[in-house]
Amino acid sequence: MVVSREATYGLEHYRYDLPEELIAQVPSGQRDASRLLVLDRVRECMEHRHFGDLPGYLGEGDLLVVNDTRVVPARLRGTKETGGRVELLVLDPYKSSEKGWDEGYTCLLKAAKHTRADSIITLTGGIQVKVLDSLPEGKAMVRFLTPEPLLDLLHRNGEVPLPPYIQRNGAPAPVDDAEAYQTVYARNPGAVAAPTAGLHFSRSILEQLERLGVRQTTVTLHVGYGTFAPIRVDDVRNHRMHAEYVEVNAAASQAVEAAKREGRRVVAVGTTVVRTLEWVALQCGAVLPYTGLCDHYIYPGYGFRCVDAMITNFHLPQSTLLLLVSAFAGRERILHAYEEAVLKRYRFFSYGDAMLIL
Repeated sequence: MVVSREATYGLEHYRYDLPEELIAQVPSGQRDASRLLVLDRVRECMEHRHFGDLPGYLGEGDLLVVNDTRVVPARLRGTKETGGRVELLVLDPYKSSEKGWDEGYTCLLKAAKHTRADSIITLTGGIQVKVLDSLPEGKAMVRFLTPEPLLDLLHRNGEVPLPPYIQRNGAPAPVDDAEAYQTVYARNPGAVAAPTAGLHFSRSILEQLERLGVRQTTVTLHVGYGTFAPIRVDDVRNHRMHAEYVEVNAAASQAVEAAKREGRRVVAVGTTVVRTLEWVALQCGAVLPYTGLCDHYIYPGYGFRCVDAMITNFHLPQSTLLLLVSAFAGRERILHAYEEAVLKRYRFFSYGDAMLIL
């Protein structure tokens, strides 16, 4: 177990200055053309590369673990019985249809005025939605009044729920977000946000790594909207993480446990994979097959049980994701790397550049 020696708990210590123009609004021209900041914890150095250079840092026996969740077009628009406009974001589209029709779905509900329980919303396309209950933080429990499976309904009527810092402002999108905001290995539909570290991988890079003897396996964490939720407490230890659905199958379990047993590196693609593997290892004592909800919150002082290296994007100031990478590499080291990235004009957040932490 590797324990972070540096544990600073004041939220103010996880702030950095980011010029607005460095928040990427579109991805790189091709997936593996993004820049790559390599942060080596052992050699205490940084290197400025491109993502296409990644195969030079991984080798035979390394295990690359990716998140195969697929983003669904979970944002819907409609009108209330009064004629007022409503926007819904389905937060748990991964739930089975059978359970969903019985118990309803949790949505973020945006409207000019409060939407009361038992009211009806008519979506674009004519489907009606009944509000079952109002929930805190602008959420509501709703039921879709149609026998159509939810995922079919969303694919027919929904929009890709881009992060709030990607601004389209009603203008035509400069890229096809439905394709760009999706990894090439996305398979299991259910996320409302992309596991963005994986957006840099092209099929060519994956094939190069395979030829080098880098082994690959997949886990699933359906990324929720809570990944963008700000920390609202001064002491980061008092924050409560949102829960997300995770699944580790037998093949992934065996691959990870074999790597750990044989002393090979486990390389996590993204914070979602880090949280999944570390959560299961914590719950089960090892990375065993697992299905359920994960609310694992990793911040400095955490002892890592499983992950040896990480590929990740550049994260928002004072966010749970910044805390996670600070736990993995050290707060001062991460903030120094972010300062360098700003100076070197790296592109930040979901459509931005990448970091490899060794």
